[in-house]
Amino acid sequence: MKPDISSREDIKLIITKFYDQLLSDEKMIPFFEEIVANNHLEEHLNVISDFWNDILFDTNTYANNVMKKHVDKNAFVTFKKEHFVLWVSYLFKTIDTYFEGEYVQNMKNRAKSIATVMELKLGVYHK
Repeated sequence: MKPDISSREDIKLIITKFYDQLLSDEKMIPFFEEIVANNHLEEHLNVISDFWNDILFDTNTYANNVMKKHVDKNAFVTFKKEHFVLWVSYLFKTIDTYFEGEYVQNMKNRAKSIATVMELKLGVYHK
């Protein structure tokens, strides 16, 4: 039996392994090329880990507007429905590789909800 997600360290593991997949996918890498080129990947992983830590454990460390970040990025690299499908599938695969339990389900539910809201905001939502 796998453990449930129980700490920011667990979240950081998920995010790091998740980004390994995103950065090796030719459809997803354009969204992260600037971060990688500017050597900001570790900082980015920490910010994303803070975001998920706030969501799962009701902390208050993430200080950005996640929707605005994606809307701004969309002006340079256009999001499509397939990007959200890949994002969700990679995240779920990563989570399921290492963990199972209530926090796992919460993270997956929130991820799906966040993806849907972003798709709607960016005008790419369709069933």
